[in-house]
Amino acid sequence: MQEWLARLFSNIDAWFVLGIVGQVMFSGRFLVQWLVSEKHAKSIVPVAFWYLSIAGGICLMVYGLQRAEPIIILGQSFGLIVYARNLYFIHREKRDAKAETIPSIVAE
Repeated sequence: MQEWLARLFSNIDAWFVLGIVGQVMFSGRFLVQWLVSEKHAKSIVPVAFWYLSIAGGICLMVYGLQRAEPIIILGQSFGLIVYARNLYFIHREKRDAKAETIPSIVAE
């Protein structure tokens, strides 16, 4: 066991730390989603979920590229597109909602 632990942590460098940070953010998104859902007693995907997804995904992608890990690169490449697209939809919806309320305020 000690030998396995020594081998596990033998390559700690800045890239390793980046990978760990990315994995914590990526996994943390589920904690955030779960807490928000519990608070509202229904399934909710908060905007923070998508920001944590994209931030963690970018860190893991950079880590995977540096380590030349095709499994990580493949796993994150499509996901990053989905996370960015969801954030785009969320911000577009907020922008459109704001634009719809401005004429009604001006008309009053």
